[in-house]
Amino acid sequence: MITAVDTNIILDVLIPGEPFGKSSKELLDRRMSKGRLILSEVVFAELAARFPSEEALGLFLSDTRMDLVHSNGESLYVAGSRWAEYARKSAKHGFSCAQCGHSFEATCPRCRTVLTKRLPVLADFLIGAHALVQADCILSRDLGVCKTYFNDLKVIN
Repeated sequence: MITAVDTNIILDVLIPGEPFGKSSKELLDRRMSKGRLILSEVVFAELAARFPSEEALGLFLSDTRMDLVHSNGESLYVAGSRWAEYARKSAKHGFSCAQCGHSFEATCPRCRTVLTKRLPVLADFLIGAHALVQADCILSRDLGVCKTYFNDLKVIN
């Protein structure tokens, strides 16, 4: 069993006092006992911001038995096509909830102008597509994108 791990789960464990630290650690331990833990380049890059050196990050990954697995053409295509779907829906609906995926409009409380937003980068879609193509499931607390655009991906949270 191959389990992809999202950045938020790892940071829960790394950052002292995080509210989900204990449950995320238990999830990681449980999934590790069932097979291999992998991360995408995006997760690796997001983690790099928290480590003083590439060597320190490499030691952490080695100690925790998490492997960097590079994306392939299929996962990159899936990420792009699902992000395009998101972009089309976002243009119509404005904002969406990161927890449940519900779309809604927001207006300025002062002048009542409908607010617009810049579309997020592809990071969440790259992580989700990587997990869909290269793993059996993903550990993540970022359910909005997963539920809406990767409902064919088993999410463990």
